[in-house]
Amino acid sequence: MHRFDDRTVLVTGGTGGQGSSHVRAFHAEGANVVIGDIDTARGVALADELGARAVFTRLDVTDEGSWAAAVLTAESAFGTLDVLVNNAGVQNPPAPIETTDPAVWSRVLGINLTGTFLGIRAAAPALRRAAGGVIVNVASTMGLGGTAHYAPYVASKWAVRGLTQTAALELGRDGIRVNTIHPGVIATPFIHEPAAGATTAIADVYSPEPFAVPRLGEPTDVTRLLLFLASAEASFITGSEYVIDGGLLLGPALQRSAA
Repeated sequence: MHRFDDRTVLVTGGTGGQGSSHVRAFHAEGANVVIGDIDTARGVALADELGARAVFTRLDVTDEGSWAAAVLTAESAFGTLDVLVNNAGVQNPPAPIETTDPAVWSRVLGINLTGTFLGIRAAAPALRRAAGGVIVNVASTMGLGGTAHYAPYVASKWAVRGLTQTAALELGRDGIRVNTIHPGVIATPFIHEPAAGATTAIADVYSPEPFAVPRLGEPTDVTRLLLFLASAEASFITGSEYVIDGGLLLGPALQRSAA
């Protein structure tokens, strides 16, 4: 027996660095996986790689019709939808608020925040039909404090926190748990490649050396926490936030003195 036998999991942004890690891990734990992404070629390739119990659906998280089609794909292919992972997200090119293009603001909030809202809205009826389920929203440590030059991303991830807690209150009596994960700097293309319109990647200006766990996070670090929150082991947890950042938010660690 695996933790997710006979359960169906939809992961948005499912072909990305974190998303593909989540998809593979759920599949290895027995789940039927629905890979939601706008990258059809990579999504089909990942579904083909996994084989049985994996399907791809082209999912634009900002589009209600696309969400309806994704939920229908899950229920048509596997009978139920049991877990939604709102993982899709984009970063903004760094800029002060006064020079941030409103189009960038709208795009980042549209994907990171409205996409999460539409996902909850579309998935909730299906989760009820499955007699309960789980939603996990992937936010960021930038949703826990201000970060200069990243106003659209920061605002979107702060808002996901409130959305998560509201959804947890509204859906709890239906047996649907809703929680948030706040990753720190995770070693994926998201931080190793510049955001659209940017020339510098986050990894180019960031060093984890001063912090308690002096390394970048790996996608599997986040995936292991996600699997726990989506499992029956976390059946009494809802509306909660989980930071996974190696101690980044704690501030610089004390340096050992020379012997």
